[in-house]
Amino acid sequence: MGIAVRARERPWRRAAIGLAPDYSRSHIDSSSGQIGEGRSVSLGALFIAVFLACAVEAVEAVTIVLAAGTARDWRSALTGVGAALVTLAVVVGVLGPAVSIIPLRGLRLVVGGLLLVFGLQWLRKSILRASGYKAAHDEDLIFRSQVAEAQDAPQQRRRGVSDWYAFTLSFKGVVLEGLEVAFIVLTFGANQHNIGLAALAALAAVVVVVLAGVLVRAPLARVPENTMKFVVGVMLTAFGTFWGAEGAGADWPGADAALLVLVPAIAAFALGLVALLRRGRVLAAREGSTAVEAA
Repeated sequence: MGIAVRARERPWRRAAIGLAPDYSRSHIDSSSGQIGEGRSVSLGALFIAVFLACAVEAVEAVTIVLAAGTARDWRSALTGVGAALVTLAVVVGVLGPAVSIIPLRGLRLVVGGLLLVFGLQWLRKSILRASGYKAAHDEDLIFRSQVAEAQDAPQQRRRGVSDWYAFTLSFKGVVLEGLEVAFIVLTFGANQHNIGLAALAALAAVVVVVLAGVLVRAPLARVPENTMKFVVGVMLTAFGTFWGAEGAGADWPGADAALLVLVPAIAAFALGLVALLRRGRVLAAREGSTAVEAA
């Protein structure tokens, strides 16, 4: 984990490099809810978690926009993207200040619970995909399916948009995936009082994915999305557990260093479940084949 400078001990060093006092990872007095000293979660861990989670959402949004533009009309599809970005900007502009005024302990308890729910959902699906009980996420198949649906839909002109279907398909896809990106940025950033870094990680992920989509003009099938979702599920579950427990008043041994144990422990447990489910699937297949032979 990165080393954070304590604001009370060396305020001149943080001022010299243009940083605000570090209140991001702190001990909170249970009676007053005030922020004291402590270490911030590693900036690298925060950046990686937000980047990977947002990259997954960006891949899905780009696939939808590519399908709308390829099968229908690029101008209408891009107009839908623009309208979606404006909508997301308004949502973030309203929610951002609201999140920042919530007491840190209450924020971590609520956000930790939400991240835990999202993380466990992603992790459950990733475990089922890896063990063969659920089909792997295939962006190429999704792209072909959406293109086929778009080609069959009738073309309508509404409100100055030449192809309303392409507009709405892009708009809904970008808004839905964008809301998840905004949620990730606000929750991770607000918890660590570093929304700027979280936003930078999200922007970097979106730029990388969009540039890749523009260059290939095809679904990003080569992106290891299933592996990324597994990693993101592990990290969301770990951060959710960590922050939720802190919000409830628990003190982790080693402070933020506990994440160095928590993340690999959750990953190992998930991989163990994958191995167990795969073994059960193989045994069930063998028993089925033996029963058929006996019949």
